[in-house]
Amino acid sequence: MVLVQNRLRCQYGHVAPDALTDALTDEQLMQHAIDAASSVRTTTAPNPWVGAALITTDGTLHVGATQSPGGAHAEIGALTAAGNDAAGATLATTLEPCCHEGRTGPCTTAIIEAGVIRVLIGIEDPDKQVAGEGIKALRDAGIDVVVGTLSTEIGVQLEPYLHHRKTGRPYVILKLAATFDGRTAAPDGGSEWITGKEARTDVHQMRAESQAILVGAGTVRADNPSLNVRLVEGPSPRRIVLGTAPADANVHPCTEWVGPIPELLDQLAADGVLQLMVEGGANVASEFHDAGLIDRYVLYVAPAIFGGNDAHPLFVGDGAPTMADLRRGRFVATRQLGNDIRIDLTLDKIDR
Repeated sequence: MVLVQNRLRCQYGHVAPDALTDALTDEQLMQHAIDAASSVRTTTAPNPWVGAALITTDGTLHVGATQSPGGAHAEIGALTAAGNDAAGATLATTLEPCCHEGRTGPCTTAIIEAGVIRVLIGIEDPDKQVAGEGIKALRDAGIDVVVGTLSTEIGVQLEPYLHHRKTGRPYVILKLAATFDGRTAAPDGGSEWITGKEARTDVHQMRAESQAILVGAGTVRADNPSLNVRLVEGPSPRRIVLGTAPADANVHPCTEWVGPIPELLDQLAADGVLQLMVEGGANVASEFHDAGLIDRYVLYVAPAIFGGNDAHPLFVGDGAPTMADLRRGRFVATRQLGNDIRIDLTLDKIDR
C-alpha cells in the first residue's frame, strides 16, 4: 500500500482529486495507469497504448501515457512529470518497460537512473525485443518488481496488440448489426438504420480504434459507404475492399484486394495494423467465419423484427450441417446502448 496525499500532477490524462484517498493499494495505483492508457487508445498504433502511474515519497501522483509514434512512452511521461521527485518512488505500468533502443531510448534505463525503487508491471510484453528482458534489467538493478497487477483487465485492454505480437496477424473483429430475428437489411436492401445513434456511435469508436476496416465490393456497390470516423473524435482507419470498387465510390482511396485473405492479414500485420474491423456484407462475414479468421464477433441487436425469411441474413451459404459441427464459444461482454444491445462473442478456435 502506498500513501498518497490529496494532490495530483498529471501530464497525460486526468484523475479527479476526489478519486484519491489517504492510501492507494497496488491495484488502485495500477488502475490509474489503466485509465491513462484508455485516454490514448486511438493514437499510439503501431505501438501499444500503455499507461503509467507514479507515486512519489511525499504522496504525489503523476500519470503518463504513450504518445504518438516517435514520442515518449508512458513511463517517461510519468517520470518527466515527477522530475527529481521520482527518486524512491513506486511506478505502475500496464506493460513491461522496453529495454532496447528504438526511436526512443530504453524505458528501463530511465527508470533506473531516476531512482525508482519499486515497479508494478501489469503484463509481460511478448514482443521479441522485450519478452522479459525489461523485467530482468530492473531486477538486476536492485529494483523490487511485481508482475501481474490487474493482469486480466490489462490483457483485455491490450488484446489487439498482444494478439499481433503473438500470432503475427491483426486482431480481427467482425461487426454485425441485426434485428432481433437476425436480419441485417430489408428485402429491398434498405438498412438505414436498424440500430440507433448510440450503437452507431459505438461503431465509430471501434473504427477509430482499428487501423484498418474491410468490406466486400458488393457492399460498396450496394451502400457506397465512406467507412470513416465521424461520430467520435479519432483517426479514420485504412480502407480495404475485397474485390474492385467502382471508380466513383466513397471508399476511395482504398486498398483493393483480390488474393487469399490470410495473405492480406499477413501484409496488414507487416504494415503495423494491430486491429482489423470487418464490416461486411454477409458474403465477407461468411468467408472470414468459415476460415476461422475472426477473433471477436460484435453484434448490435435492435429491438425490431422483420418476420418471414426474405430479409437479408447475417451469413450466407452452407453452415454447420449437424449439431456436432456447431461452433461454440462464450459471451465475453454485453452492453446496453440506447434501445439496442451490444453482444461480444468469441468462438473456440478451429484448426485449418
